[in-house]
Amino acid sequence: MRIVMMGTGIFSEPTFESLLLNKKDVVALFTQPDRAIGEEKASTRQIGKGMKNIALQHHIPVFQPFKINSDEGLAILRDLSPDLFVVAAYGQILSPEVLVVPTLGGINVHASLLPKYRGAAPVQWTIANCEKETGVSIIQMTPTLDGGNILATVVTPVSPEETAGDLEARLSILGATIALEVIKKMEAGPIHGLPQDISLATKAPKLRKEHGNINWELNALQISAHIRAMQPWPTAFTLWQRAEQPPVRIMILKATPALEATTSLPPGTILEPSKDLNMMQVAAGNRTILNVLEVQPAGKRKMAAAEFLRGRHWFSGDSLTRA
Repeated sequence: MRIVMMGTGIFSEPTFESLLLNKKDVVALFTQPDRAIGEEKASTRQIGKGMKNIALQHHIPVFQPFKINSDEGLAILRDLSPDLFVVAAYGQILSPEVLVVPTLGGINVHASLLPKYRGAAPVQWTIANCEKETGVSIIQMTPTLDGGNILATVVTPVSPEETAGDLEARLSILGATIALEVIKKMEAGPIHGLPQDISLATKAPKLRKEHGNINWELNALQISAHIRAMQPWPTAFTLWQRAEQPPVRIMILKATPALEATTSLPPGTILEPSKDLNMMQVAAGNRTILNVLEVQPAGKRKMAAAEFLRGRHWFSGDSLTRA
């Protein structure tokens, strides 16, 4: 079976390496074009070993078209005569003309329990929406975005401490395992899978920088989930509003909801610091309180929130607001 692998970033690496380790006939890798150093920050893809590096180490031809659906991209794929596409977080949507090139079509390794969280950022939206469990789905690729028949799934709980980066790395290992199982079944004969229930479909659109903006009207559990979902990119941020001083933009890197604590202060109000608490406490929606543990002021280094408060002239009634 001649396989063309398509993937970009850390989520795709275990699947690619699993194919190579198990002596599958990978005839080419398609991955996103190399980015300039200054552009890497705009990508939600975590960088691990590098798909291109893995391919070159195993003497696998690498193709990096800006548009895989172009005439040039289509011609390259046809020349490769693939039987199967294996796609994992590639970063480009394949056109119907591309999808019919391989004799067996394509399978996609998707980091959610489809039909929930179709789209480019399933891990981030899973965490942001406080889901208790998630998983990986292997689907037959169709022109409908993430809408093909489900060939296999694996389910796993979401830890209340996991960031999107943590969870994506863990799901990548699970995805590699079940993707290999599906390919072995396909080698033995046709498989069809189960149709998705379209009535249960939800979207997971690509993240933008503004998605990091914290809404303090949400409760503390929701805000802490949002902060974890925005790691490693675009990172959650807020504005510190000070009396008779210009606001300071702050990234919040780590926070947890205060258990069994309430406040009548307006959401976003910074509570008066307590000497025995190594944190900054902020009022959130529904009378809840968020324990902020780690921050990074604009242009400064990361620091403990308590250190940040000690190093600034703090006034009662200062607050954090949407930027």
